[in-house]
Order: sequence, then structure tokens, then C-alpha cells
Amino acid sequence: MTQKVDLANQFIAENVKKVNPIYRHHYHLMAPIGWINDPNGFICYQGAYHLFYQYYPYESKWGPMHWGHAKSEDLVHWEHLPVALAPDEAYDANGCYSGSAIAHEDKLYLIYTGHVEQDGVRREVQCLAMSEDGNHFEKYRHNPIISEVQLEGLDADIADFRDPKIFEREGQFYCIVASKTSEDLGQILLFKSNDLKKWTFFSTLLTGEAKHGTMWECPDLFHLDGKDVLILSPIAMPTDGFAYENLNSTLAFIGEVDWTKGHFKVENEHEIDGGLDFYAPQTCQGPNGKRIMVAWMQMWQRTLPTDDKGHLWAGAMTLPRELSVDKLRLVQKPVPVKLQPKTQRITVSGDKTVLFKDLMTDSCYLKFELDISKTSQVLIALLKSEKSALKLSFDVDTQILTFDRTDFGLPLVGQEQSPLNRRHIKLSLADSEWLIIEIYKDTSSIEIFLNGGVALTATFYEIEKIQAISICTDGELNGTLTYSDIK
Repeated sequence: MTQKVDLANQFIAENVKKVNPIYRHHYHLMAPIGWINDPNGFICYQGAYHLFYQYYPYESKWGPMHWGHAKSEDLVHWEHLPVALAPDEAYDANGCYSGSAIAHEDKLYLIYTGHVEQDGVRREVQCLAMSEDGNHFEKYRHNPIISEVQLEGLDADIADFRDPKIFEREGQFYCIVASKTSEDLGQILLFKSNDLKKWTFFSTLLTGEAKHGTMWECPDLFHLDGKDVLILSPIAMPTDGFAYENLNSTLAFIGEVDWTKGHFKVENEHEIDGGLDFYAPQTCQGPNGKRIMVAWMQMWQRTLPTDDKGHLWAGAMTLPRELSVDKLRLVQKPVPVKLQPKTQRITVSGDKTVLFKDLMTDSCYLKFELDISKTSQVLIALLKSEKSALKLSFDVDTQILTFDRTDFGLPLVGQEQSPLNRRHIKLSLADSEWLIIEIYKDTSSIEIFLNGGVALTATFYEIEKIQAISICTDGELNGTLTYSDIK
């Protein structure tokens, strides 16, 4: 363990009790103190899930990146472990950027991007660290393991070359790394190795088009339900109808990899999450074979109230989600949480509003099952007060669901433009007269899962604690509301 890792752990221990708990979550992973972003090194290792993350412990702002570390047995309750990596070498002096993990011969290996900026020149290389106990890591003495040497002759810039995701296939180690071309197109480069230490370039797995943004980040490649899936986070991807409205988005390519040539044949592509605060997703395979995804539950290009108010922390992870592929689309299902559900009937007509009081506690679960065959509009107001609410509306004719946090709680200040506060999702309920909405609410976040496994994620910061829900419609609405606290 290096001196900078020791200093980070000492700072955390001495200052963690100063953190203001007012907006902190109950069942979402946060750093104990400081700034958190991209999930890294998500892996099931020695009987527990380990999740590392981009971390700057000293402020609630982004800074020289460390790797924080936590583990869990159920993906809901997390134990903080010592900081795993700190920037302390010539090849990672300005940050240990995002990466991944792999277990090999009873050891845990981390592969990450070493980031250096000197005299206005940026260099990003891929580096290796190893642990025999899963807690304390030593950097490989011959780092970097992938650098300008492997990029020779390629249309790839060492200044934008990051976020390695490592995996094993048929006895061979592979690593995909995000890069971009000289024409500012995102691309994923594929490397291979026999021993995790000596790597050669294999292929350009996939190159994007102008419609896919200017740079790809945080790629992940896996096989699921008979299809290959490549997920990544494009910067400045243009909107497409209601999709990709965030300045930074998430994208899934579904198709097939030709492993003889190392090329990805795309059969479908779509946005992963239709919300406001979801970025840099990464997956791992659980011991039961299920593919689990987690993402940073925040977004770039805006300030965070927990920073502005001096709360000494910023950012969190989403609730992990089980993935499947159906009709060439990712289907997302939240991992199980312990519930004690109760159910109430919903009967609403156009001449009244139904109000449910005291149901939306700090950490709770809601499930609306609504028969929409006799109405054309549904409006659900969450955390409703006389002045504001988080609004969900559904237009039955167009099958468009809208989430709106405008003017709710503390303002979110954009760094480059006004922050996005409203998103729309096009559903496909052609075979159903039921609208099903599942909601996982934590202190300052909401994750919404809709018919067909579509997801929408957003953060918010309440000024006053309101637990009421109202429902209204322009026709007749019947159904049930299931609710439970989450412990």
C-alpha cells in the first residue's frame, strides 16, 4: 500500500463524522466522504460482490481520481473497504481513471487508466494492480501494460484512450478500451493477452458514426441470452426523438461478435436509461450466472447541492439491476430488496383526485398497476405539496410517459446550460391495457421501472419532507398501489 493510499484512508477516518447526512441514501452505495463517480472493477470475488469507484475523498468535487472500494453480499447493504488505488506514479500522476477487475489464480487484478497531464499534453495508458487478499493492492512494476506501443499505426490518440474492461474467453484474456478517431468518432479497441501483463492489439471492435457522439467512455462487453451486448457512454450524442437528451448518455449495442476478426455486428441499438442521472454503467456476472449492472447515479455538466451546501459528499450508485435480452433490447430488473408490502385499491374518475398520504418515506417501494383501458391521460404526483411535486404523466394514445422534476426542491445549476429536468419515454403497450410502474425511492433519488423492463433514473433534493401521492385522470382509472418501506 502506498503513502498516498494511507493518507487517503487516514483522512477518511478522521473526517467521516463531519459529513452532513441530510440527503444521504439508505440503500444506495455512496462514498463515506467526498466525491464519487464511475463504478469500476465490479466483480464477484471470494463469495462477495466487490465494487470499486472513481473517488476523490478530500472534497465533494471531482479531483485527482483514486479508487474507492466497497463489498456486499446482497448488492443492497455495503461495507466500506480501504481505498484501493491512489495516483502516485509517473504514469498515473493525475489520476487512476476508470477500469475493471478480474480474478485469476486466487488473486484479484485491477486494470485501470493512468492519466497524466503535463504542459497541456494529456496521456492515458492502461495499468495493472494486484491483490492477494482483495483489500490491499500493489501496482505492477512494469506498468503501463498498454500504451503508445500497442497504438502504433492506429487511428487512435493517446490523449483519449481509457476505461479498460477485461474479461476471459476460451482461455484467452481480452480487454476493450475506449478511444476515438482523428475525426472525433468513438471507437472501441480490442487487445488480447495470455498472462494479463503482455498485451497486443487484436482489432477495432466497433467504430461509431457522427450520430454516436464525439467520444465513447466506460465500455463493457458481455454475452447474454444468445446475444453479444456492448454498452458504453457517449459524450455529446445528438438527441434522437426523445432518446439521448442528456449531454452525456448511455448506449447499448445488441448483436454478435465475429471472434475470428474481432468485429462487432450491430443488430440493434438503444438508450439504456431514459432518465436524468445515469452514466458509466458496468456489469459483472453473479455466482448464479445472472448479469448485474450498476451505474453512477448522477450526471456531468451541473453542480450538486450537496457540494454547494458544504455537505462533504457528492454522488452515489444506482440500485444494481439484473439484465436480460428480449427482442434485441436490454431488459432491466432491480435486484431483490426486502419488502413488507401492503396494497390499496385505486379507483379514480375524471371529477376527482385521489390522495394517498404518508406513503413515500425516505426509502420506499411503490408499485402502480393501472387499468388504462377507460382513460387517455394519467397524472401521478409524487412527494406532492401545495407548491410542487415530482410528476409522472402518461398519454395513453401516444404511449409516452413523462417524468418532470422542474421547480422541485433545491435548484440544479447547469455548468454550461440549464440542466435537463424533464424526460420522455415511448412505451409499447400494444398487447396490454395495463400500465405498470415500479418505483424505488431513496432519500434523494428515484428509480422507475416500466412495462417491459424500461428504466428511468433521477436525483432530487427536497426542501421539505412530503410523503403524499396524488393520482388523477380524465376518464376512469382502476388498479392497485403496493407500497413498502425499504430497510
